[in-house]
Amino acid sequence: MSVASHLGIRLADYDRQIRTLIPNYVDMLASAAAAVDPAARTIVDLGVGTGALSAQCLARARGANVVGIDADADILKLAARRLGPRGVFVCGSFLRTPLPRADAIVASFALHHVRTRGAKRRLYRRVRAALRRGGALVSADCHPARDAALAAAQRDAWIAHLRASYSATQAAAFLRAWAREDVYVPLDEEIALLRTCGFRVEIVWRRDAFAVIGATPASHGRVA
Repeated sequence: MSVASHLGIRLADYDRQIRTLIPNYVDMLASAAAAVDPAARTIVDLGVGTGALSAQCLARARGANVVGIDADADILKLAARRLGPRGVFVCGSFLRTPLPRADAIVASFALHHVRTRGAKRRLYRRVRAALRRGGALVSADCHPARDAALAAAQRDAWIAHLRASYSATQAAAFLRAWAREDVYVPLDEEIALLRTCGFRVEIVWRRDAFAVIGATPASHGRVA
């Protein structure tokens, strides 16, 4: 499924409309980009989309280039226009595409498409192996609380954000449609998963159900 179909929006409207769908989207991407080392030379963007996060990373790391991976060929065209010669693009799933050696591997609203914990563990081990010494994984995504009452309050906050731009029926329809495709792992579980794959984990930014996670390899030895 294409990004536009999944979100229920026109691809040309993506950068404008994503702000109406995701609370604090601008702050979240800015915080993710700020977690990238300014000295980074190679940045891999998993599910690069239109290149919004990559563009901010390149503004911070001025000597870097981006390898953008995405299964949606149409959205890669938008990313290529945005990033120009500083981007190299691979059409395919980041779950199967070989990851080049990198100083930073980033993702924004991409890793919730990984359907199982086992698949995510395999991805995180590949990410860890691809990172150069001192490198980091930075991911911005939805990670609700494990506590049911708190998770419900976080969902209500998301609906309130959607209701600023859409009807109650439309807001509910968006969340139902996304739930068929997306897997939102609770934040504490995501942290534990990363740690089992050999990462040290920091929460770079957090607001309601959304978080930016920064993870660095604890060592470059073998992880079971």
